[in-house]
Amino acid sequence: MHSQEGSVHDCSPDAAPIFLDARRIRSTVDPSDHCTMTASDAAQDRADEATAAAVASVRLTGARLSSVLYDTLKGRLLEGAYAAGEKIVVESIRQEFGVSKQPVMDALRRLSSDKLVDIVPQVGVQVVSYSRQEVEDFFTLFGGFEGTIAGVAALRRTDAQLRDLDAVSANVDGLISSDDGAVRAHGYRVQNRNFHAVIHAMAHSRIMAETSQRMWDLSDFLINTAGVDNPLSSALDDRQHDHRSISEAIRAGNARWAREAMEHHIVGTVEVIRHESASRNLAG
Repeated sequence: MHSQEGSVHDCSPDAAPIFLDARRIRSTVDPSDHCTMTASDAAQDRADEATAAAVASVRLTGARLSSVLYDTLKGRLLEGAYAAGEKIVVESIRQEFGVSKQPVMDALRRLSSDKLVDIVPQVGVQVVSYSRQEVEDFFTLFGGFEGTIAGVAALRRTDAQLRDLDAVSANVDGLISSDDGAVRAHGYRVQNRNFHAVIHAMAHSRIMAETSQRMWDLSDFLINTAGVDNPLSSALDDRQHDHRSISEAIRAGNARWAREAMEHHIVGTVEVIRHESASRNLAG
């Protein structure tokens, strides 16, 4: 199966992060030092160890360090570790991983081609900042594309793939009961990618799945750099309602219904983020 971030994943806080650097999820408090701990501390430690091991491995094998750095930095960007417009200091990354400047720049050039960072000569590297109109235009385009894939999936899916889709939906149901906004936001990002990855597999079209990969990365980036804390966490019930409509349409083999339900779901992301942003401003 062509999956953007793997197949069906456990949505528990201790589940290994999909990228090497995952969002820290607030969960518990350590009374010994009065410091706030997070439910993903153990996962973060594993991620740090994995990064170090990967860097050491590519050194030993002579593989390109830039690929490891690219995956790690992209994970941070998609999780919202950097704000839109924030400067990325090359020297800091170089020191963090104990590598030369060249593989860092190679990784950043790839991220620039992904439209996630800008490299400005004589100025430096910064996270791309998109205008409101650009964001709306993207999700309009993205919705149409994903709708097309869903329509094809409705005609080509297998019974086994329907069971895969049900399994991911069950994971999202588990997130809805959580009172922790960070758990809900991060968990939904993971499971949402898994949900749509199953649908891409149903289409049995490599060209569709691979083209969609880049668009999904940009979607996650735009959502997590919108300046909203725990984006989409307040809308899980509505998002899951959309998922159920999409699933029902695909199960029924109704291509038109699947296409329209998916397009509505994707394009509606803009309004959800706008509402969460407005709520945050009122609360502030």
